[in-house]
Amino acid sequence: MSSSVKLLDPAFQGAGQKPGIEIWRIENFQPVPLPMSNYGEFYMGDSYIVLQTTPGKGGSNLYDIHFWIGKDTSQDEALAAAIKTVELDAVLGGRAVQHRELQGHESDKFLSYFKPCIIPLEGGIASGFKKPEEEEFETRLYVCRGKRVVKLKQVPFARSSLNHDDVFILDTRNKIYQFNGVNSNIQERAKALEVVQFLKEKYHDGTCSVAIVEDGELYTRSNSGEFWVLLGGFAPLNKKATAEDDVIPETTSTKLYSITDGEMKPVEGELSKGLLGNNKCYLLDCGAEVFVWVGRATQVEDRKAASRVAEDFVTGENRAKIARITRVIQGYENNSFKSKFDSWPEGCTAPGGEEIKGKGKGKVAAFLKQQGVGVKGTIKSVQVVEEVPALLEDGGKMEVWYINDGAKLPLPEADFGKFYSGDCYIVLYSYHSGERKEDYFLCCWIGKDSIEEDQKTAYQLATKISNSYKGRPVQGRVFEGKEPPQFITLFQPMVVLKGGLSAGYKKSIADKGLTDETNKADRVALFRISGTSTHNNKVLQVDAVATSLNSAECFLLKSGSSIYLWHGNQRTRKQEQLAAKVAAFLEPGVSLKRAREGKESNAFWLALGGKKSYTSEIESSETIRDPHLFTFSLNKKGKFEVEEVYNFSQDDLLTEDILILDTRAEVFVWVGQCVDVKEKENVFKIGQEYIDRASSLYGLSPKVPLYKVTEGNEPCFFTTFFSWDPNRATVHGNSYQKKLALLFGPSQVEEMEAMLPKQEKTTGNQGAPTQRASALAALTSAFNKSPSKSPPPEKSTANQGGPTQRASALAALTNAFKSATRKSSTLERTPSNQSGSTQRAAALAALAASFNPSAETKTSAPKPVRSNPGGSQRAAAIAALSAVLTAEKKKQSPDVSPSISTSSTPAVTSPPTADADSSEVNPSEADDSVGVAKTNKEDLSEANPSGADGSQEVAKTNKED
Repeated sequence: MSSSVKLLDPAFQGAGQKPGIEIWRIENFQPVPLPMSNYGEFYMGDSYIVLQTTPGKGGSNLYDIHFWIGKDTSQDEALAAAIKTVELDAVLGGRAVQHRELQGHESDKFLSYFKPCIIPLEGGIASGFKKPEEEEFETRLYVCRGKRVVKLKQVPFARSSLNHDDVFILDTRNKIYQFNGVNSNIQERAKALEVVQFLKEKYHDGTCSVAIVEDGELYTRSNSGEFWVLLGGFAPLNKKATAEDDVIPETTSTKLYSITDGEMKPVEGELSKGLLGNNKCYLLDCGAEVFVWVGRATQVEDRKAASRVAEDFVTGENRAKIARITRVIQGYENNSFKSKFDSWPEGCTAPGGEEIKGKGKGKVAAFLKQQGVGVKGTIKSVQVVEEVPALLEDGGKMEVWYINDGAKLPLPEADFGKFYSGDCYIVLYSYHSGERKEDYFLCCWIGKDSIEEDQKTAYQLATKISNSYKGRPVQGRVFEGKEPPQFITLFQPMVVLKGGLSAGYKKSIADKGLTDETNKADRVALFRISGTSTHNNKVLQVDAVATSLNSAECFLLKSGSSIYLWHGNQRTRKQEQLAAKVAAFLEPGVSLKRAREGKESNAFWLALGGKKSYTSEIESSETIRDPHLFTFSLNKKGKFEVEEVYNFSQDDLLTEDILILDTRAEVFVWVGQCVDVKEKENVFKIGQEYIDRASSLYGLSPKVPLYKVTEGNEPCFFTTFFSWDPNRATVHGNSYQKKLALLFGPSQVEEMEAMLPKQEKTTGNQGAPTQRASALAALTSAFNKSPSKSPPPEKSTANQGGPTQRASALAALTNAFKSATRKSSTLERTPSNQSGSTQRAAALAALAASFNPSAETKTSAPKPVRSNPGGSQRAAAIAALSAVLTAEKKKQSPDVSPSISTSSTPAVTSPPTADADSSEVNPSEADDSVGVAKTNKEDLSEANPSGADGSQEVAKTNKED
């Protein structure tokens, strides 16, 4: 036995033999297997090794090894994790992709293993762990970020940790609260709901209650009141502060360096695969991630030196705490690495499905054997049999048109299934899928010899048909020779003929001086029968020569009034039966003349131009689907870029997004219901951009079938790649509303709809909601403190209406704010709709009156010597409220639409405390209160004259204070 196998750490025994994840924690510098019940929990003071084993092509496995370093981990423990990662890699064949993961900056791939999130916990093995029975429940506050993979971070349990831009989760013993910052992303809100449900099941046995608290809600609401009491009271929130682990490295242009003798040298030129030499190591700097590429002919010392260089590089660039380091070996590069290059021509395929050029596979195996490594996952390839794909329900209604002179002409039903290579066709199939309403499959078939004008016409007319059905049909584009199973199954049989019927095709042929090969009665034609199942039994017209024959297939030879059925010695019975069916389809009523291989007549060979040699090799039509889900974007240079969604599920199909599902056999562009109309118009352009990119990087066929799939109308051959729940498609609304309804029922969504303004349902940065939230916080704080800090006259029996009056004012104000949020942007822009501003003005008047009691209730008590902080606080509250109402009034202008506003008003700062030492009130506070009276004078006088006077009294009173 080799020395490396003898030195195998016992903890790694049997690692990587089954698909899935395995985790080890570093304890006393040794790996210790982690119980599965603790998967997803990571202590900040520890380091972990995570192995992901994925089935590859040919029955072998692919490996990703991540070593996770907590922010409080010692350098020695982190180093031990790195060393043990290398040992584990050696056991697995030395071809795993290695990832260094830093707490707070984990890769999406790593986080995808632990959906909905990983849970960072204080402490570590060095500080000791309590047994479950010794643990006491600890109230924790988390900030929750991420649309698809969540980064959950514990923050101090204090009101100061909150802000308007994020989503927070407060986990208490009996209740879990989700606080939605008014400017938070609705997709992050939806993802946070999953985390809430996860915490409920994991730490509360599914029994605790859940509450949603919206930023800006008054504390008089039950859940909001409880939430704010736990945090010490309702008050203005601070601006979002940037922590160390919130820093994201700036996007920089990708740079390649060669590593020789521990030194880095820049590599000039456009990034291409050809720049990488197999006897060197390279460093690829991508900003947030740094790759180390290892040539297969490098020595062990070179590889170790390259790793040290990478560590020194990120340290020197001040990225040691934020940059991820990923090591890939030649022939086993992941898609993330390949995507950084302009092109990545494919070589020969390695055992795990990745590629090794030329004879590299044997060299790698020999190298590993020479190193004494017990190689796993490199077993002999196993034949993979394609499973029957999901097919459309039969019994539907079919319509077929072919394109001619810029129009679509209906094809006679008797010709359904005949496709000419020089033409383009539109196929519409209507069917019922289970208990669902009628579904539609709409597809353009593009012949390989068709002209570009006909192709464009087919796309345009198919889109018109789709629009007439309100975009519900699955719309596809299929090229000749790449027909998917769902398409072939619709036509029994499907026959592809030479030539074409289109006038444009015939003109093109004539202009080029070519012979029109369109099948005619007096012409010899040879047809090859391929496949034996309904989803692959396509018939293709081939050149009528003997060299076209194949001993493994059946052929039909049409010569004059005769049709010969030729069957090779290796053909199957099903192929013979299909050939007879095709003959009846092409020439109804004509009797077949059978010609067995080796027993052909002279007439048969004469029709083919003489007997010649032909092949007997069986062509492989095997299709292995390997689904990957992507989001896309355009970088600063306008270059199309994609980002993979790892370990995807139906939850990743967010209704506001467009996503790309690439199965390597077809490409789907999925369109959510809430996607902008203009973006929906560019779906096929997006799909083609992806195909062009994937063709150069991953070898995807440029003619791969392309589909547009809309949310709620997903076909079975799309949903088969997910664990699909059809009930989710019936839930309407944005991502947050959908998730809320799925977890808590539709009634919760209706309640939220009543509270949330239209602006808050968008993902933009909305200034007005933030302003309202800050104003309400300041106002409530002022109200709460005013009774205890009011001057002596208010304590008299004559003035008992103050608290009641304030409560009424608060209720009126709440009403006004809610009414404002329910108005549509269109109504608010019309001059005739003044009820909102009137109501808000009346609320302000009531507020002013509550702050400043009427003349009848005033006493002649002397003014206090010390200034009244409560008055300053009330002035600040009214000033904040005034800014909100002024903003609302400005939004009524026909020139401004509130739905597109992106301005953000800073949050109101905390008002002065009651025990302030200052003997004088800040003049700006008094000015603010005057501004309130002045700004809202028109609204107040229109709605409530006494209220207007009250607001002026507020200004006067605060000046006196």
